[in-house]
Amino acid sequence: MLTFLSTYKELILVLSGFLIIALASNQIAKSFQKIRLPLITGLIFTGIISGPHIIGLIPISAKDNLQFINEIALAFIAFAAGAELYLKELRSRFKSIKWNTFGQLVVTFVVGSIAVYFCADYIPYMREMSTAAKISVSTITAAIFVARSPASAIAVINELRAKGPFVQTVMGVTVVKDFLVIILFSICLAVGESLIAGEDFKLLSIVHIIVELALSFGIGFYAFGQLLKFVLSLKIIRPGKTVLVLLVGFSSYLLSHAVKDLTLEYFNHGIHMEPLLMSILASFFVTNYTKYRAEFINILEHTATPIYIAFFTYTGATLAINVIGSVIGVALILFAIRIITMIMGAYTGGILAGDPMKQNHLGWMPYVTQAGVGLGLATVIADTFPGWGDEFATVIIAVIVINQFLGPPLFKWAIYQLGEDRTKAQTPEFDGIRDAIIFGFESQSVALANQLRENGWEVQIATKLQQGSIDEPEGISITYGIKDFSKEEFDLMNADKTEAIVTMLSDEENLKICDTAYHHFGTRDVIVRLNHRYNYDKFLALDAKVVDPSTAMVSLLDHFVRSPQATSLLLGMEKGQDSRDVEILNPDIHGLTLRDLRLPGDVIILSIMRGGQSIITHGYTRLRLRDIVTVVGSIKSLEEVQFKFDN
Repeated sequence: MLTFLSTYKELILVLSGFLIIALASNQIAKSFQKIRLPLITGLIFTGIISGPHIIGLIPISAKDNLQFINEIALAFIAFAAGAELYLKELRSRFKSIKWNTFGQLVVTFVVGSIAVYFCADYIPYMREMSTAAKISVSTITAAIFVARSPASAIAVINELRAKGPFVQTVMGVTVVKDFLVIILFSICLAVGESLIAGEDFKLLSIVHIIVELALSFGIGFYAFGQLLKFVLSLKIIRPGKTVLVLLVGFSSYLLSHAVKDLTLEYFNHGIHMEPLLMSILASFFVTNYTKYRAEFINILEHTATPIYIAFFTYTGATLAINVIGSVIGVALILFAIRIITMIMGAYTGGILAGDPMKQNHLGWMPYVTQAGVGLGLATVIADTFPGWGDEFATVIIAVIVINQFLGPPLFKWAIYQLGEDRTKAQTPEFDGIRDAIIFGFESQSVALANQLRENGWEVQIATKLQQGSIDEPEGISITYGIKDFSKEEFDLMNADKTEAIVTMLSDEENLKICDTAYHHFGTRDVIVRLNHRYNYDKFLALDAKVVDPSTAMVSLLDHFVRSPQATSLLLGMEKGQDSRDVEILNPDIHGLTLRDLRLPGDVIILSIMRGGQSIITHGYTRLRLRDIVTVVGSIKSLEEVQFKFDN
């Protein structure tokens, strides 16, 4: 009983300490972003510093005590990877994914195997091996070379909100490659066990692998897929559903461990079902064959940040950083072989796929990072081959540490070079004319356009309809035939000079519009009419202002009841009165306090927006250039204020 309590006391202490360090890790990692390094590099760095080999805030026992965190995170990452394989979206990239997977898998594996074999004399644990054993170890090493880190890829993509053909291809190749590398490694290991031991190869080993993979396929796609579908169908709050989704992923590891232990006990041969494979297939099933894709992705997006913080901090803390110095020479040889074979694979796959040459030049960079899968495979070798297996695992871990530090910055740089990042563009300077674009032609958009025109705005309506299919409203410019909401279409509408964009289409189309405006133009104000509540946070992430019709009416009535005079005033319903946001562009006003402004007597300043933050004003509040001031008064007085602040 005392032993039981002591074990759980240690677990609670280690877990509590780890959670505190993980919170600090998130804050430290944000400083890495300021020098354009990925967030995960900062998380791994903090984990290494806090780990047992440097400061020791996270003890060596954390690797065993907190293994469940690693497994929950890996299952979640597999879910996120599987969700990226949405067949309808990837259909246009199938050719590129196919050939780039061929390049990164086949070319890297074959050339890597040959290179490692010819470098065997420079690798201590391979020097004295037989030729057959050297071939086996070379193929096992090359199979681990192929392993990639989906978690790192997804984390970098999410951080940059990256989107485009390059990123789509990378995610497809990453998921398919990690799916195939497990199969490849299993075959190499089964063959290697016989050859390294000097025995004849047994066909039964291949049968075992086929059985294990078939079980992983069947249980993952059907059993866990249906279980995940059932969880998503439950009518419960999202936090509860999120916990159940994580438990479904964790249960794949629990099932894998249980089946292996039972079969080892009763059949003297452990059947290993790959939990990552099962989780990817379950996610693939939900994403492509159920109606819960949107909700599932929403849960993944909301849960990603804490999972990544925990996983990468844990990864850094458990890396055997202390062994790098003793094996750095061999590690650098293997690292160089891996990079060279990946570059060859990128050019081979890219050229066969017909991808742009610039993309081929950078095509190897997304696949440098290694983490969970590579570490797991190295551990399997250490357990399978006592003696040289430990030295092998040490060298591979050293290579993975190097890859983990260099990989994310390289991938991030490649995304920037290809222009697929979705960081916000610089907001354009005000040109003296207030312009607005309204997407969607309907009675509300026409009414809004007319009202804006009455207040001095130049407005155009953009529609997917063709010219001649509608009666054009008088005095309003119409842009017809909008198709994909691309930068080129925005350029035709002079979106670079537009102060406001209003979207009144479907959420999917509205998101494309917001994404283009955010990434390419930095439009100051983007207003979205929301259709489905679960998309609310996606629009907020793009700095959009969201109007939810399902709650807007209730909120408006509530304000009329509690403050009818103020509501009427702000809505412009008081005769001769209106409210307006005015940007400070006049340098003569910069530094003046509100009490020193000479404004019309009927004008009231309600608030000031500065750097995205609202400021509560008083007489001694000083104005600055680019402040957005909300004022209320008569229409004539507001025109005077507008003129004063603009010039």
